[in-house]
Amino acid sequence: MDRQKQREIASKGGKAAHAKGTAHEWTSEEAREAGRKGGMASHRRRKEQSDGPDDSAQGSGSAGMSGMSGPSEQIR
Repeated sequence: MDRQKQREIASKGGKAAHAKGTAHEWTSEEAREAGRKGGMASHRRRKEQSDGPDDSAQGSGSAGMSGMSGPSEQIR
């Protein structure tokens, strides 16, 4: 299935859920957390692309997982 067709189907489902009153509504905390995660993933991909195929980016990623780095690299 092409992306456009899949997007149309998902849009119809979302509209129907809102009309029915069963759609998920984001709290400000959920939206904040989702935005933070998306930003982290975006910046990580951008950094990996600029670093090239070199494995040097791997060293900084493991520090974030151990909690030894700044809050912007911590993973929940």
